[in-house]
Amino acid sequence: MNANIAPQETARVLDWSQLDADARAQALLRPVQVVAAQTRAAVAALIDDVRTRGDDALREITARFDKVELDALEVGAEEFAAAEAAIDPALRAAMVEAAQRIEVFHRAGMSRDYAVETAPGVVCEKVVRPIGRVGLYVPAGSAPLPSTALMLGVPARLAGCRQVVLCTPPRADGSADPAVLVAARLTGVGRVFKLGGAQAIAAMAFGTASVPECDKLFGPGNSFVTEAKQQVAQSGAAAIDMPAGPSEVLVIADAGANAAFVAADLLSQAEHGPDSQVLLLSDSDALIARVQDELVRQLAQLSRADIATRALAQSRLIRVPSLDEAFEISNRYAPEHLILALREPRSWLERVEAAGSVFLGDYTPEALGDYCSGTNHVLPTSGAARAYSGVSVASFQNFVSVQSASRAGIAAIGDCALRLARAEGLDAHANAVALRMEQAA
Repeated sequence: MNANIAPQETARVLDWSQLDADARAQALLRPVQVVAAQTRAAVAALIDDVRTRGDDALREITARFDKVELDALEVGAEEFAAAEAAIDPALRAAMVEAAQRIEVFHRAGMSRDYAVETAPGVVCEKVVRPIGRVGLYVPAGSAPLPSTALMLGVPARLAGCRQVVLCTPPRADGSADPAVLVAARLTGVGRVFKLGGAQAIAAMAFGTASVPECDKLFGPGNSFVTEAKQQVAQSGAAAIDMPAGPSEVLVIADAGANAAFVAADLLSQAEHGPDSQVLLLSDSDALIARVQDELVRQLAQLSRADIATRALAQSRLIRVPSLDEAFEISNRYAPEHLILALREPRSWLERVEAAGSVFLGDYTPEALGDYCSGTNHVLPTSGAARAYSGVSVASFQNFVSVQSASRAGIAAIGDCALRLARAEGLDAHANAVALRMEQAA
């Protein structure tokens, strides 16, 4: 990173009140939304190749994109053992600590079976069952993410899924990242495949000779991974957790915010990849100017400064007339991560309508949620937070309704069903009820 870079080159500063409707929409446009059309056909071709040729396609695609020739796609016992031996004990201890907090948070929110009598003799129930076969995707493109293995593996274990497999891209030497392997083992995941990108998603969705077919796929990834997840879901091959693509953060900050903290939070997401996006909304020109200066200062110290700089080129520092309008913009944007760098952040929480995860106050960096606060960092992106939620134990479960009616029950509510069935012109429905009412009388 060039330490002499000008502040205005790090991210564009916009005045929301001076923008027309088109300019406002452009300001909130994600980078991946621009290139989505270009990736769709490429992803479809990769999926079709894997579906048709299985393991042979996986090896060829891996050689093409990852520059690695793989004999065995699955991680063996020796590689797991080597990973345990290679990992820094302090890192392993940190992962154990993080996993414990993730479990505490997710266990507290687990759903339970329940039953209720809705009429005399009529009992309705909900029973919770684990999804049988799930596939986890842990990115490792520009940086391995063992934390994602924890975020996915812990709730999968709590849900009780009987088959859990994990895919993660191979390193240049053909091995999987040791920290990812150790994290997977810590959560009880024993089957790991050295596969990345759209091809990994296709393998788990359709199954190959080596990779088992899965019912639902989980995990974040780049635009290719996200597109692949959506395509396999549309084909009916496998369900997916949510659109979880390139990382994004939106910060709402007032005049009293710490500019160094705000800049650090923006950069922590920008360094994920050049297709990440970071936004700052503030009603203070002075705060925006201080954040610009901090971005320049902190960028010069980052090992991933080039990546962060490219992401900042697609990012915005936006001057808003008021904090009220900032929340209106945020709800429209529906960010993956929302940081409230405000003097009374909790009093503003009720204004949040759509966000993957919210971080309150000056001392709650988004990075805590990424690693070890306990909440999940696999979150909806690209505006999907308007309708999707982050990964939880419930994401790995099915909720099955059950009902039972006795003779008294069919007598009590059968007439209601008859009237509704006849109003809809569904005579067979009505007959199924009437026959039982006659028998029960």
